[in-house]
Amino acid sequence: MMNENHENRIPEENHCENEAGMTAASQEHTSADAKEQPRYEHIHVQPEPDPVLKELAKQRKSMKRTMVAGFLCCGLLAGGIGFGGGLLANQMNGSSTTLYRSTAGKVEVQPVSAGSEMSVEQVAALNQPSVVEIKTEKVTNSSFLQQYVQTGAGSGVIISEDGYLITNNHVINGASTNQVRTSDGTTYDAVLVGTDSKTDVAVLKINASGLRPVTFGDSDNLNVGETAVAIGNPLGELGGTVTNGIISAKDRSITLDNQQMTLLQTNAAINPGNSGGGLFNSRGELIGMVVAKSSGSDVEGLGFAIPSNLVSKIAQELIANGYVTGRPALGVTVLSIENAQTAMQYGVSSLGVYITDVESGSAADKAGLQAGDRIISINNLVVESFADLSAALDNYAVGDTVEIMVSRGGSTVTVSLTLQEKKNTTVPQNENGETQTNPEVPLN
Repeated sequence: MMNENHENRIPEENHCENEAGMTAASQEHTSADAKEQPRYEHIHVQPEPDPVLKELAKQRKSMKRTMVAGFLCCGLLAGGIGFGGGLLANQMNGSSTTLYRSTAGKVEVQPVSAGSEMSVEQVAALNQPSVVEIKTEKVTNSSFLQQYVQTGAGSGVIISEDGYLITNNHVINGASTNQVRTSDGTTYDAVLVGTDSKTDVAVLKINASGLRPVTFGDSDNLNVGETAVAIGNPLGELGGTVTNGIISAKDRSITLDNQQMTLLQTNAAINPGNSGGGLFNSRGELIGMVVAKSSGSDVEGLGFAIPSNLVSKIAQELIANGYVTGRPALGVTVLSIENAQTAMQYGVSSLGVYITDVESGSAADKAGLQAGDRIISINNLVVESFADLSAALDNYAVGDTVEIMVSRGGSTVTVSLTLQEKKNTTVPQNENGETQTNPEVPLN
């Protein structure tokens, strides 16, 4: 959860990456001066409700979005400017760093003795120096073509002595500047090494040395009911805040911003600004990175974290390459239209996933897919939303051939397509750490 003005927006067209290597164009609005509204309403916990109740809930949600949109349009975030995903091409490509991984469940960082269960107080003392505050700035345009600066905040976790740290992609997504404040009060300008919206993991780098990195625990070996300690920056103003609880569940299937994720669930208090912060076990090891919570007046104690094993894997890829390699790509930009209001806005008669752009020379281009095509299915797997499309392509690897059925001009067309590797479409930063902005970065 981040205290960030550009989160939880009512949709306008925005482009964001997914693991299949596509660009999802959704619609998002926000208030320029409102506090961040974390991504709570995007959480859908399985199982699905009764179909009748689901339909009623969908109608209520649609009505709510309509009313809220009218209120928030004054703070419109125009388009999805692809700031996120910067790569330090010369310094970071092919480099490696050590993530401090636990051995036999032992913590080797002082001042706490290793090899035994710790109190919450000891876990906090050990790891507070490893959790940082992140403040972001984003230059955006109002509906009157006036530029203004939006600020946001979140948390991060130090993973190396020489200044690598992890956070959520949604904390830094779109930011033109990222500022990091460590527990001793020192402030650093951070550069973006790489980011992955599929897993919501990003890596930043600050020019520092002698930092205290966390020790990674094994999130696969967690037990429901064991201690969980969250450390972060709630409200963007309360850095180093410690809350505790338990691991409430493992392997929760949650949909966040059209991405299906498998997350840890905890009842440790999670608040806006905690996103990107650490979740630790009773041995002081990092077992997850806080990502979201469920909201509502009748909801308490439903927080979620990305498992540490996945965070570690993605972080290593981002440090080495600036992006996650080996993911299949269609080579298209898509727009997911999921309600009648959006369909009316774009002048289409059917809900679904529409191709808005085809990259020249891509697999989609070679197969004959066109802008305006509505994707019906991939290898007979029905596609009705961006999440469906992402999930369908998750079943395949680079080099696999799939059949894609689309609706075009009132007719049905089926094409055969060989999936290519998603290219690195990150936006590099210059020597000063400034993002080289591009208003639309197609993700392949």
